[in-house]
Amino acid sequence: MALPKFSYLIPKSLKEACIMLAEHEDKARILAGGTDLLIKMKHRTVQPEYIIGISNIPNTDYVHSNHKHLTIGANASLTMVAQNPDIQRYFPALAYAAGVTATVQIRNMGTVVGNICNASPSADTATPLLVYDTKVVIMHPAGERTLALDEFFRGPGVTALESGEIVKELVLPLTSDRSGSNYQKVSPRSKVDIAAVGVSACLHVDEKETITQARLAIGAVAPVPKRVLHAEKTLEGKKLTEELINQAAEISLDEATPISDTRATASYRKKMVDVLVRRALNASMEQIRAK
Repeated sequence: MALPKFSYLIPKSLKEACIMLAEHEDKARILAGGTDLLIKMKHRTVQPEYIIGISNIPNTDYVHSNHKHLTIGANASLTMVAQNPDIQRYFPALAYAAGVTATVQIRNMGTVVGNICNASPSADTATPLLVYDTKVVIMHPAGERTLALDEFFRGPGVTALESGEIVKELVLPLTSDRSGSNYQKVSPRSKVDIAAVGVSACLHVDEKETITQARLAIGAVAPVPKRVLHAEKTLEGKKLTEELINQAAEISLDEATPISDTRATASYRKKMVDVLVRRALNASMEQIRAK
């Protein structure tokens, strides 16, 4: 199926791209990897008059880290993120999620920022980024603003981005040596299919294995990927036991409001939330103990 006609704009910087977006408003779309946008255009679900290509803007395809945090640039590909040594060390759930997203070809083209901006409830990288307390740095024609990722998702395909705004980068605070994290995904039709359910966990413990900070997030079972705040509070201040895992799983089930579609029924998704929460929490603790 041929693409609809459009004008292709080539900004020299992200700021110039913001200005173009502000000028053309709803008539324009940003193109980075294009793995989501081009499919939507072929199916005529979106028909922009202007495409603003940002993939060739210099110095935007980076993964940088220092002693405090790690940043992922707007054009950093899923493959780059999956293979980055610092991400593998400090953010293994994200490295794994990026490495199992779709196919090799899509991972080489698609970007993590694009995966987030697409705002799919089932985005593989969304729940890992949520449990790492990721911040979204948003650029607009007049400057920048920063937003917590759990405030960025507003609904299926809807984000907090306003007119003329582009995500410049993602910022993740470095995890400690006494932390472990894990991403669990079930995709009934094939390993490269979109997740029917995705769960991420991240645990920080003290020297006695008491949980000092817990993060738990679920995807593809609500209008947006979301943290399970009540389960996090239940986990904190305690040691991870089977009973505590049961409580976290039950709370997560209550938070899940899945629908039935071509990938899975609502009842199946509910059951898998229970299974994957248990797996993610156990795997996170096993990772801590293996260090």
